[in-house]
Amino acid sequence: MTNTLRILYHYLRTRGRAQRWSNRAALERWQERQVLRHVKWVRRHAAFYRQWWEGRADADWRQFPMIDKGVMMEQFDELNTVGLSRTQAQDIALEAERTRDFEPQLHGVTIGLSSGTSGNRGLFLVSPQEQDAWTGTVLAKLLPGGLRESHRIAFFLRANSNLYESVRKGKLEFRYFDLMVPMEQHLMVLEQECPDIWVAPASLLRLLADAAHAGKLTVKPWRIISVAEVLDPLDRQRIEDAFQQRVHQVYQCTEGFLGATCEHGTLHLNEDIVHIDREYIDEDKRRFVPIITDFSRRAQPIIRYRLNDILTLAEQPCACGSSFTAVERIEGRCDDILYIRQLDEDEQDWQEEHEQQELDRPLVPLFPDLVTRAVISASPEIEHYQVIQHDSDRLEILYRLSGEESRAAVEAQIRERLKQLCAGLHGALPAIRFGEYAFEPGPVKLRRVERRWKPDGDRGLV
Repeated sequence: MTNTLRILYHYLRTRGRAQRWSNRAALERWQERQVLRHVKWVRRHAAFYRQWWEGRADADWRQFPMIDKGVMMEQFDELNTVGLSRTQAQDIALEAERTRDFEPQLHGVTIGLSSGTSGNRGLFLVSPQEQDAWTGTVLAKLLPGGLRESHRIAFFLRANSNLYESVRKGKLEFRYFDLMVPMEQHLMVLEQECPDIWVAPASLLRLLADAAHAGKLTVKPWRIISVAEVLDPLDRQRIEDAFQQRVHQVYQCTEGFLGATCEHGTLHLNEDIVHIDREYIDEDKRRFVPIITDFSRRAQPIIRYRLNDILTLAEQPCACGSSFTAVERIEGRCDDILYIRQLDEDEQDWQEEHEQQELDRPLVPLFPDLVTRAVISASPEIEHYQVIQHDSDRLEILYRLSGEESRAAVEAQIRERLKQLCAGLHGALPAIRFGEYAFEPGPVKLRRVERRWKPDGDRGLV
């Protein structure tokens, strides 16, 4: 059961924190105190972490061994502090998804499943106290006008949750839109109820934008918030053109509420509730993998957790003046970094007659953002696209055009831009197969750039 006073407390505290720290150093000193207090509590209450940190002092928390989703799920029973087993939690979450009834809890704890885009679905646990804290924090960060204003919020999600339902407070009305329901029904309800805040995956927002362009949707929201999927530059532009406003973002996953955009549209990490270290994978281009320590969650402690996401640090501080780290872009997942064969500097093309020799060569990383920009720059008529890598020498590119431009001409342009991109990395352009784009939003997240193979361990990675 939610506690309105507790929600209000966290709402006011979050809004106050936004103006509390005058500089980055003050924020980091405060974070250090919060993490040390949290680590001390977790060591006493979570059997897994006691063993995981054995022989290491609390003050050395930055040197604690990292965990990831695999470790968290394997050690679920000993990692959580509310006495739930993985089997119990998973059974409840799966039954909720089967029946589409997301209200059941266990001992007051909200249980949910991640979408499992990496093939490994994660469980999350949220206590009543944490649910209230989340609600107050989300409202403070996403509703700059405050709680005195009335809003009707439309959530388009794969699965509902008591966590999301808790947003329904005071003058706020909440409506869950199930992504398993046909799009025509969503359009009808939007026209009837006219919610003024839309929260949805980027692929669904894109369909709403397409419907608006086609005259099938006439209502326009006051605020649009993209969640759950990477917001592709192509989709962002089409959505903003359709509704004549900025698309805001929430960066949230099983591991926590990690970021939100400010009024300038810049994504800031929520460093008032999480500490985030950066593991750089391309420091020159400011790309890093976040390692998070959430000092606000106790039911399922997340400490030194290595995410699978690729973030790009903003080159300049945000004009809003926030001390929280500004992120230029969430690029995708590490699993979707493509890999191509390295060529000698004097080689220009893939040499089929030396195929075995080529297969023994190191692999060069090709980041999703670079692939995205190469594809969408090939033609202004590219309306949708998806790039799938099946092996180091096989790419599949699915796309849809909005106009009458020749597909042969567009494909030649895509091929040329990817060839130039690969050449700049001294890599071989894979063979490319083109096809029709046919993705529809639903239970599976859209990944514009996706790698469906895993490099062998004995193949070198550059």
